[in-house]
Amino acid sequence: MFRRAVTVAFAIAASLAITAHWAAKSQNLFEKLVMPGPLVEGHAQLEKDCTKCHVLFARESQTNLCLACHKEVAADRLARRRLHGRQTEAAKRDCRICHSDHKGRNADIVQLDRETFDHTVANFQLKAAHASVACDKCHVQSVKFRDTPQLCFDCHKAKEPHKGALGQKCDGCHDETAWTRVKTFDHKATKFPLVGAHARVACAVCHAGERYRGVSTACIGCHQIQDVHAGRFGAKCESCHGDSKWKPARFNHDKTKFPLRGGHAKVKCEGCHTGSPLDSKLATDCASCHKKDDPHKGRLGSRCEQCHRDSSWRKTAAFDHELTRFPLIGRHAVVPCEECHRSASYKGTPLACASCHKDQHHQGRLGKDCALCHNPNGWARWRFDHDAQTKYPLTGAHRGLNCHACHIAKNGEKVTLQSACYGCHRSDDVHQGSFGRACERCHETESFKRGARAR
Repeated sequence: MFRRAVTVAFAIAASLAITAHWAAKSQNLFEKLVMPGPLVEGHAQLEKDCTKCHVLFARESQTNLCLACHKEVAADRLARRRLHGRQTEAAKRDCRICHSDHKGRNADIVQLDRETFDHTVANFQLKAAHASVACDKCHVQSVKFRDTPQLCFDCHKAKEPHKGALGQKCDGCHDETAWTRVKTFDHKATKFPLVGAHARVACAVCHAGERYRGVSTACIGCHQIQDVHAGRFGAKCESCHGDSKWKPARFNHDKTKFPLRGGHAKVKCEGCHTGSPLDSKLATDCASCHKKDDPHKGRLGSRCEQCHRDSSWRKTAAFDHELTRFPLIGRHAVVPCEECHRSASYKGTPLACASCHKDQHHQGRLGKDCALCHNPNGWARWRFDHDAQTKYPLTGAHRGLNCHACHIAKNGEKVTLQSACYGCHRSDDVHQGSFGRACERCHETESFKRGARAR
């Protein structure tokens, strides 16, 4: 039973294959019978398969099949360029309306009339002298119309006297009226517009030997022979010279990081720019130029502008000490700078009085804080309020004592003093300690030796 089913299925498949084969053969035979005539030479290979150009019962699909093969024309239509994109009918009509085939191998299906062709629908408009030029002058047989070159140089290079030295953009000087008619070249369209005195210079002065490419646009390229500075100020001549006249030269130093003020405005360029070109980094600090004029020999540092002005280096220097942590008041205002600033710079100068005023009188018995008693109005003028500034107010006979009478320890880091009477009056104790050390129970500060009264 199974073998019989397989045999039947195989027979059916074979029958269908044979039927399809004869159907295709019959269709090809039918197509050849109804074909109106041979195709042109360019389409001859398509005669074996009509479906390459035709769809049964769908004539409107034929144009899509044409454009599928002629991709360049399809691209022109899409971009609206050349004949098939710019000419209204060619851009919309079916291809078969203008290019009907099946007229034989030698049939002309392009149907282009050169005498009546409207060149305005092409990418290259025929103007002036081009309008009377024969088609064959530009459209040679071996090149398709669409591939015809459009640059002036492509057609006119045989008559081009510059031999390519001026490039291939002929329309910069020539126009379509006549090739021999040269128009004025607009130098503004280049990277070097001719202004000032340059506008009157003959072309050959800069473009010697009709060399136009690679010509330097830097001033030094032409004016190096006129550089009296011999390159010391660099190659940017336009920094000082103008294009109206090479002389006189002028440089606006205010546009730099170092505007010239006061005495600097009168200094010649070579005074600062000694052998170094302008476009190199030149030091702008005072010490770089005035080091030899520094009478302090570096003891006051290198920031000369804190005391000196650019109006005159040798005038009396003035430094505003109020801007520092140590304003100069009293007698300090007339002290020469070198008396305090003895190091190579301002930094590190001590601010304590003892650093300048050696303690030869107290010998350290009253500590190092001189400002507790002394002030900048005069070293000999001193005042100390023992009642307000200490924990031991002076009363009675204590007020008339000399400071050193109590403060006897020399070179002490910190002033210390016992406030108990016994600390100072131990040698005056006639009781020899039998009444203890609280002397104030019987004695007063008016006079320790005065008779004591019992309380």
